Amino acid sequence: MEKQSTFDWQSHYKALAHDAKNEHLKAFYTQAYGNTNTPIKAVEFVALDFETTGLNSEVDDIVSVGLVPFSMQRVYCKHAKHWVVQPRKSLSEESIVIHGITHSEVDDAPDLTSKLAPLLNALSGKVVVVHYAAIERHFLNNALLARINEGIQFALVDTMELEQRALRARQGLIGRLFNQKVGSLRLTDCRARYSLPAYHNHNALTDALATAELLIAQMQYHYREDTPLFELLS
Repeated sequence: MEKQSTFDWQSHYKALAHDAKNEHLKAFYTQAYGNTNTPIKAVEFVALDFETTGLNSEVDDIVSVGLVPFSMQRVYCKHAKHWVVQPRKSLSEESIVIHGITHSEVDDAPDLTSKLAPLLNALSGKVVVVHYAAIERHFLNNALLARINEGIQFALVDTMELEQRALRARQGLIGRLFNQKVGSLRLTDCRARYSLPAYHNHNALTDALATAELLIAQMQYHYREDTPLFELLS
């Protein structure tokens, strides 16, 4: 499951910091962690999860943010954050059923702009961990483009991708040749493979915690503690 280092995040962050116009975004890039040769045992991570009005980051928006900082040795629950924010698109009944956030809650919630400073501060100096990169990476980028006319780029670890790699490695060549299914990649099902407890889904804070615990379990099962960070990045 080794992956070659192909991107220089340190240099990229320096260039992004130079070009950024928003002060909070510039500070984020200046402090961003880009040494991808660091062994995972020495990396500080932050698990990030969004609940949204839908699945299309081009038209949908963020409803809530959950984040949990952690390392391979410890989950820092007391530093976890959870915010409900007002989306720029009305909630659909389908999304309310999924995440349980109501119209009245978002009507009274602040816009994501007011949480930009604490959000980026919480991510600064850490490697972002998500379960399914297309959601958090694209939704945050498009949310910032709509609000401050600047997107955001950051390195991340995707526990869904890591689980897919592990399942394909276990599947073997014959299974890949016959295109056999590797198994469910849903967060709950991935956690069950490592005997992690079942949590209530679709709460941003709970899902962020679940993602942090999943990565720790994946590292213990499939990687060495001196594995360089770049082997995990998506």
